[in-house]
Amino acid sequence: PPTLSLSSDTDVSQTCTTHSLPPSTFHALVSAAVSAKSRSYSPYSSFRVGCALLLSSPSSSDISSQIITGANVENASYPVTTCAERVALQTAVVAGHRGFRAVAVATDTATPASPCGMCRQGLREFVGLEVPVVMVDGAGGYVVMTLGELLPLSFGPEALGVTAEMGGKLRGVGEGVERS
Repeated sequence: PPTLSLSSDTDVSQTCTTHSLPPSTFHALVSAAVSAKSRSYSPYSSFRVGCALLLSSPSSSDISSQIITGANVENASYPVTTCAERVALQTAVVAGHRGFRAVAVATDTATPASPCGMCRQGLREFVGLEVPVVMVDGAGGYVVMTLGELLPLSFGPEALGVTAEMGGKLRGVGEGVERS
């Protein structure tokens, strides 16, 4: 997909129309991801990433309370490192949120960077395939793809008989067993 510009009213307007987001919400989401990037703990790679999730069921009209953020947190034992997208998801889930209507990921790279495969799968648990993922580079460029475009032929909760209406309970194997 082409790289668009955050400073282009035409690009932002077209993005917002395509994905049913008010421009003010789009800008707040992107700004939150960029801000979260500044809180990255990345002494080993110096690859800072910030992520912002827009709640699908806001509890307030205040846009800042509708956005959950995360930043990557590295560890000297590399496998313990947690990506920004998963930090944001885990923060949101612990706070009781389960649905999101947009995602933004910000890096310092020259071109927009997409979530890694593990984060795409993590997002898939709580984010619909039609949800836009805005990927922002360090110079104000961005690319938007839906989660379905980023993760085609995905494996999600419904493959195991879990639906949003079930409140996170497993169906079939161990009826009524709480899902972890």
